[in-house]
Amino acid sequence: MIRQGITRRLVAAAVLAVLAAGGGGCHSLPIGNKCCKPPKFDPCCIPELPVPRELNKVSLPPYVIETPDILIIEATRLIPLPPYHVEPLDVLYVSARNVFDTDPINGLYPVDPDGTINLGPSYGGTVRVVDLTTEEIQRAVQAKVRGFAPAATVTVSLAQSRGAQQVSGQHIVRPDGTVGLGSYGSVYVAGMTIAQAKQAVETHLSRYLYRPEVNIDVYAFNSKFYYVITDFAGAGEQVVRLPHTGNETVLDAVSNIGGLSAVSSKKIWVARPAPTDCAADQILPVDWCGITQRGQVKTNYQLLPGDRVYILSQPLTKLDTYLARVYAPIQRTMSFGIYGATTYNVFRNIGQNNGNNNGVQPFIPILP
Repeated sequence: MIRQGITRRLVAAAVLAVLAAGGGGCHSLPIGNKCCKPPKFDPCCIPELPVPRELNKVSLPPYVIETPDILIIEATRLIPLPPYHVEPLDVLYVSARNVFDTDPINGLYPVDPDGTINLGPSYGGTVRVVDLTTEEIQRAVQAKVRGFAPAATVTVSLAQSRGAQQVSGQHIVRPDGTVGLGSYGSVYVAGMTIAQAKQAVETHLSRYLYRPEVNIDVYAFNSKFYYVITDFAGAGEQVVRLPHTGNETVLDAVSNIGGLSAVSSKKIWVARPAPTDCAADQILPVDWCGITQRGQVKTNYQLLPGDRVYILSQPLTKLDTYLARVYAPIQRTMSFGIYGATTYNVFRNIGQNNGNNNGVQPFIPILP
């Protein structure tokens, strides 16, 4: 009876396995999922699409600044609006006539953090210049120098404002789309071209400076990417995000991820984002064998920011992965049933043998 019960269980499990493999309808395989169905195209009949390719590349439109690009700003002319009061870290140009030939005064003098400039021991050391205009500094320095050289004539001008140090350098575009300019505040530059960002920065600085001029360029292109998606035959999809420099092709994209995987097929396409949600899908089929084995450039497209290069897996490998997932719980259930039945039969046989031996314990060999 027990053997017949086990046989019935095995038959039922086999029937369930057959139904799971063939009777699941449209939900049997994820390959038939409408949302993930691969596009239909014939790689041997690629239409002549007006898109840039390997030997027919195009220059991209003006670069649009976005987060988190890094801009480099050069201050060409930063003249403070008059009357300007000198601050620490400014640089003054001081020139004097009729002074000691052995210790002339002619050069750049930085304003120390304590608000003074150092004229040297021959002229009494430091002079306090912070919060003074250049005319007031000129009179103060001249009075100081004339204590040692009575006929001295001093000229003072502003050589460099500390604002230039705050503006010049590398500036990352913040998450809110602005770049910081130190004590001059911040400017919104996201979504602008380089020329527009230059105008925006100069317009903002004109509230503090006289006709400011700056040069702006992109130091690090951190906001433009393309994606390579590899289907791992039902075991997940790997997405690799790669920086876009404007010169990559499909072959470059695949080489950047180390080539095709062991489960990848030769079915590859480029999915290009549509301008609007209502536009049709822009699918560019790729003839991988033509690109790699025959050197054809017809489908070696130039990639644009946001492109998705999709590499489909081998169908049989994907089917094998799916069947392994379906059969795995059935096999475990059958194994537990067989192990339980075997254990039951072993203990039953031991009990029957004990009854037939009239109380004599059965001989159980002990292995060394």
